[in-house]
Amino acid sequence: MIDRDELRRLFLFERLDDDRLAWLASHGEVQAHDADEFIVRQGEPAEIFVVLIEGEIVMTLQSTTGPVSGEPTSKPGVYGGAVTAYLGDRAPLFYGHSLRTTAPSRLFVLPAKRFGQMMHDWFPMAVHLLDGARLGGLTWRELVDRRQRLTALGTITAGLTHELNNPAAAAARAVGELRQEVGESRRQLADLAEAGIAPERLRALIEMQEECARNTAEQPARSPLEVSDAEDELAEQLEDAGVEESWELAPTLVSVGFKADHLDKLRQAVGGEHLPAAVRWLAGATEINQMLDEVTDATERITTLLDSAKQYSQMDRAPYQVIDVRELLDSTLTMFRGKIPPGVSVVTDYDPDLPPIPAYAGELNQVWTNLIHNALDAMGDTGTLTVRTSRGHDSALVEICDTGHGVPEELRERIFEPFFTTKSVGEGTGLGLDISFRIVAGRHGGDLRVESRPGDTCFQVRLPLKEIT
Repeated sequence: MIDRDELRRLFLFERLDDDRLAWLASHGEVQAHDADEFIVRQGEPAEIFVVLIEGEIVMTLQSTTGPVSGEPTSKPGVYGGAVTAYLGDRAPLFYGHSLRTTAPSRLFVLPAKRFGQMMHDWFPMAVHLLDGARLGGLTWRELVDRRQRLTALGTITAGLTHELNNPAAAAARAVGELRQEVGESRRQLADLAEAGIAPERLRALIEMQEECARNTAEQPARSPLEVSDAEDELAEQLEDAGVEESWELAPTLVSVGFKADHLDKLRQAVGGEHLPAAVRWLAGATEINQMLDEVTDATERITTLLDSAKQYSQMDRAPYQVIDVRELLDSTLTMFRGKIPPGVSVVTDYDPDLPPIPAYAGELNQVWTNLIHNALDAMGDTGTLTVRTSRGHDSALVEICDTGHGVPEELRERIFEPFFTTKSVGEGTGLGLDISFRIVAGRHGGDLRVESRPGDTCFQVRLPLKEIT
């Protein structure tokens, strides 16, 4: 039987009177364990409540990707096992964690039923408070967790909506102008036909327009001054050839490389009497082609954004898969593009040798969302957001850094706590980093930490390169 004074030295029992210490001593026992022995195993029936007397133990949780271990502790009085036996019939039937010795140890062991009886008999009000706090805390945490996810989704949706609006508006504007230009082009062809242009000359005109369309992508880069000079020169030549509104037509034709020799070639192809009308039709057809390019660019941009949204949400993907971290980061940055202030620059530095890793891709995207959102909040309207990847010995490292005000040293150990936030009331739930830590450590067997000083804060996410078995 353990001595009452030895029990009193454990912080858990230090305020108990002699009678209660005697009760504990008579109903419990001391067990000795060598190093690297399991005291309780996660998933086995929850039968004992244990308290460390001396030695060292470590707690381990089995996640979906493998075991996650805490820091070993040698503090007398730390406890584990059937810690919720006070719930009675509502207590978990199995251990929710494992306890293992990391050095020769002695532990006080109390049967779970005796522990539950003790709590109800000695601390009935405390039991009610603990039960209420536990159930209320779980419910509240679930509600706020859901709100945090919805808030992140709202931020991403707003950014995506903004990004989609720009190409959609450009496409709609180009289509509206196309209707007018196509109608005008038909009328100009009808005018040429009424003027008696020969079919072979009309075909030559169309072939020249197709040549101009092909030349669009091959035009060399020119300075604004060079473009202006070319437009002035062509406008004068068009005016000399009897083309009305030559100053309006010249910029369009110059954009596809139309020069004096092209004007001579067009005159030979259609004849001098049809040249003014042919030039006007050629300029209009060129504008139509440019508008079609605008519509193509806009729809391709929309497709790219939707592909990024699909990559971000991981729709139609298995929840656990081998993924390219760079693709996840790029898709998240794309979702944020509309929310990044003009004064904030984004720098990406990806290690080309980083291999794909096994992960829950959708959940990692939530981690990136939380960290990038925090970085942008820390910087305000100006700064640099850096997203970097590198490879360690057996892990992938993702760093999300900002040039904001930094995290004070006294708060760095608390920022991962649930509900802890440095933001003003109503601006943060205090769960973003807690959720991120649970995803990285609990779901992936990785690690999330921060290094910070004013002007340089970096959150580091380490993920295993191989699936933990």
